[in-house]
Amino acid sequence: MNFEASLCRDCGATGLTAPVCRTCGGRRIVRHAELFTLTVAHLDCDAFYASVEKRDRPDLADQPVVVGGGKRGVVTTACYIARLYGVHSAMPMFKALKLCPQATVIKPDFSKYSAAAGQIRDLMRALTPLVQPLSIDEAVLDLAGTEALHGAPPAIVLARLAADVERQVGVTVSIGLAPNPLLAKLAAGRDKPRGFSVLGREAASVLAPEKVSLLPGVGPALEKRLAALGLTRVGQLQALDDGTARRLLGDEGPALVRRALGQDNRVVSPGEGAKSISAETTFETDITDRAALEKQLWRLAEKLAGRLRADGYAALGVVLKLKTARFETRTRAARLAQPTCLPDRLFEAARALLAREADGTAFRLIGIGAGTLAPLDAADHGDLADPDAPRQVARQTAIDALRAKFGAKVIGRGRAL
Repeated sequence: MNFEASLCRDCGATGLTAPVCRTCGGRRIVRHAELFTLTVAHLDCDAFYASVEKRDRPDLADQPVVVGGGKRGVVTTACYIARLYGVHSAMPMFKALKLCPQATVIKPDFSKYSAAAGQIRDLMRALTPLVQPLSIDEAVLDLAGTEALHGAPPAIVLARLAADVERQVGVTVSIGLAPNPLLAKLAAGRDKPRGFSVLGREAASVLAPEKVSLLPGVGPALEKRLAALGLTRVGQLQALDDGTARRLLGDEGPALVRRALGQDNRVVSPGEGAKSISAETTFETDITDRAALEKQLWRLAEKLAGRLRADGYAALGVVLKLKTARFETRTRAARLAQPTCLPDRLFEAARALLAREADGTAFRLIGIGAGTLAPLDAADHGDLADPDAPRQVARQTAIDALRAKFGAKVIGRGRAL
């Protein structure tokens, strides 16, 4: 490795060979042969909700903090101190408090988190127009071609960005730098919190010993399926040729092998990403009847919920789209009290919007989309004010499991009949 490609994240000094920066005495030094040539970065906020709460309550800075829905709810986010006790997202609150009884529990305030996320996005967009938000607390950006503008290579600019976020927003971030979005995301998770990690040409060998669950898109169900085939490590996937991958895993097999190798042809697209998750349908004949429209809306709400869960997101808002027989588009939106990926809750919010539009107008299209997004682990935890959420989640999980095993039509809900 070329150790001259080095950077002190605290003061920006380069060309460091010792473990301590000769300029500021700092030890947060990044070294990589491709450090000053890579341009794609993934920024991920560290324990975002808990970090915002600690920012607003400095007395909690060195205390365990859990953001969630009360004693009967579930952990939304745990700060890194609480994680040392074994507390993690989606854990029942009573169990979290048993592990860490001294933790301060704070109910989520998503409007506050959205405001902080907006500040961070503004800081990123000041550096490059190629910023693609992925969720409320993470984004991918491409700084290719900006070196002349900023007077420094992307790695140095990103280190400054991390410092600016800490100073101006009051939370910390971890950054992954790589040649493509996939590797940048994986790199960002390797050195949290306050991390800065780089993956380049050596990525395949670095990923090889990792569990297959490290790869985006490999959830518990696929991980279990891969294990049944004897594929538990990324390196085992890397060894498959396209034909074998397709035979064992279906048409998506070769794409999974490419991810295992760290290959990703996607570009950073500001107009794409999480904000476009939606589902819509155009009718064969125009519909005026509200009940008929609601039936179509329910089916779309189920599709949207499935897409949200598959992509790892929950909706903080719902957008209803209608197109009249005269091709006039109506878009209506509503904010949700809590993040959700349950079709029932998405449907109820959209149905309330539809009720104000279904006035006898003939419609040729209906659609439903997610507004502001939150991470999936923030969704549908429930609390004393919302005790039904865990039951709804359990019911939907059972439905998803049956459909995954026997097909989408094996079970339906009454609204679809």
